Amino acid sequence: MILHARNQIKRNNFFIDLLVRCTFSNPACRNLSYHYPLDSSTLRGTSIGCQETKSPDLNKCSNFDVLIAKVRAASSVDEIFYSLSHDHACSAVQVSHSIVDVLLHRFRDDWKSALGVFRWAASRTGYKPLPESYDIMVDILGHAKRLAGAGEWEDAVRAFDDLGTFGLEKNTESMNLLLDTLCKENKVEQARAIFLELKSHIQPNAHTFNIFIHGWCKINRVDEAHWTIQEMKGYGCRPCVISYSIIIQSYCRQSSFHKVYELLDDMEAQGCPPNVVTYTTIMYSLAKSDEFEEALQIPERMKSVGCKPDTLFYNALIHTMGRANQLLEAVQVLEMEMPKHGVVPNTSTYNSMIAMFCHHGEQQKAINVLKDMENSPFCKPDAQSYYPLLKSCFKIGKTDSWLSSLLDDMVNKHHISLDISTYTLLIHGLCRANKCEWAYLLFEEMIGQDITPRYQTCRLLLDEMNQKNMYDATERIEAFIKQMKSS
Repeated sequence: MILHARNQIKRNNFFIDLLVRCTFSNPACRNLSYHYPLDSSTLRGTSIGCQETKSPDLNKCSNFDVLIAKVRAASSVDEIFYSLSHDHACSAVQVSHSIVDVLLHRFRDDWKSALGVFRWAASRTGYKPLPESYDIMVDILGHAKRLAGAGEWEDAVRAFDDLGTFGLEKNTESMNLLLDTLCKENKVEQARAIFLELKSHIQPNAHTFNIFIHGWCKINRVDEAHWTIQEMKGYGCRPCVISYSIIIQSYCRQSSFHKVYELLDDMEAQGCPPNVVTYTTIMYSLAKSDEFEEALQIPERMKSVGCKPDTLFYNALIHTMGRANQLLEAVQVLEMEMPKHGVVPNTSTYNSMIAMFCHHGEQQKAINVLKDMENSPFCKPDAQSYYPLLKSCFKIGKTDSWLSSLLDDMVNKHHISLDISTYTLLIHGLCRANKCEWAYLLFEEMIGQDITPRYQTCRLLLDEMNQKNMYDATERIEAFIKQMKSS
């Protein structure tokens, strides 16, 4: 009985996920801007009276009450569907768009009931749900956070077979959605088995094989990804830059850079040159592996094949130069090379510069970059812009006016809310600087904003409060720690 229930939950979760993703892929359901015509407060409660529905199709309140009663009596999507489908009174109700609209609104906070009603309505002869109804259903499922991953692959096949119930065609696109859902849940072998079953009557396309390439790489089976590229060619589909770049990214994670270069040469030989995203990935990965000399050769290689850099590439280049202690060159990239190529810096560009200067003890230069960003027409500072500067305050011992000035600009000038990382940095730093009273005020501020401090932060602050004999604060922190443990 328990095993059956678990399988049912898995099947429902997969079915919901597939329904949502197929609905979004349906051209008739894209780019909809549907707004609920009724206020949610009107729709909550035990029932909706006939005078509230305003629907000419619900001319008998008892019919609507019968539908509600049948739904409420069932406990699962399948039970709701069966109960509505096999009840004589429910079968007598003429399903219309207005009825479905009211029912979905009635059960907008109950995804199982909404999905059961939707399946029942879609199964009725002569009725086809509107795209707007699909959109409401997707919204209900999304708010319910039921977009779960795939369960057993046999359940996936059953859910795929049931797509016709919702008026969704079993074609290449819906097959790809099924395979993609499974591969993202690391069920690549199961996805492969399904593909072998479906390929005889559903034609795969290039995206089908890219899904498998990504799936094999995700589970570190790059050889199968290479084999998939060959299979792709056998089906008459030409591998694109995405196909190769997925494998390159996998090699980068393994620091197998000799294989990266081999694949780059193969891409150029196949008439599929790498793009800026490919080169950005390679350069960033080389820098992460401390291969700075090789990383800084990537821009020249990229230039030699006529690939133009973008903002993300320059961000990675500045980051690499910073780690390679080439501060002057990084400044030249921001101030000269980017404007020369018409590439606009974003917040991350400036943040990389600020972090670079702070790391090398050039706090005033970091402040100058922050001021440049404040005056930029393209972007403004965020919490990450200030994090290295705040960290520097504790590193060099400026925990008075300079720290206060930074926080004041951050909160009052730019209206930036402190996140948990910033609060943690401040509380730990202030405790080490023997300013635990200020640290405690920040602790209270965190709680007041529903940001839960980390346990280590609570313990550190508790020890400091005990040493200062601040008994009220100690009791408050102990109560909070107890609450954390109980929850």
